[in-house]
Amino acid sequence: MGLFKQSKTLNKDQISLIKTFLSKKRNGLRNVTIFLLSVKCGLRAKEISRLQWNMILDSDGNMSDFIQLPNSAAKGKSGRIIPLNKEVKETLISLFGASKNLYAFNTKTSFVVRTERSPFTTSQSIVNMFSSWYKKLGLIGCSSHSGRRTFI
Repeated sequence: MGLFKQSKTLNKDQISLIKTFLSKKRNGLRNVTIFLLSVKCGLRAKEISRLQWNMILDSDGNMSDFIQLPNSAAKGKSGRIIPLNKEVKETLISLFGASKNLYAFNTKTSFVVRTERSPFTTSQSIVNMFSSWYKKLGLIGCSSHSGRRTFI
């Protein structure tokens, strides 16, 4: 792919703007978590949508310092262990606390990102969320891959 077709990276001011924008919206905690998993952990939309609580909790059920991303949740056979940024960990702890009260929650099988009507979300939904957020903020050339490129 040519350089001109790559997603734009985000600077610190844009990251702060997006976090503020998302935190004030409906499902703010979930959406900020999605954004931070992209920007601070370098996860793809597919990986965010397939992330389950058992991949980030330790054996005692507490938040780990790592995401253990298996091949089944990653692109191809690119499963890996990802250190959790402090901000991401704090956000995940808050989301975990809120998620425990939801219908059919199970630490072994529940997904981190879910919708109001479904216990999971699709990677296309994640892509659409990013597209909508960037469009509303006037960030041209940004996509769901911008967070990953910023992280790298």
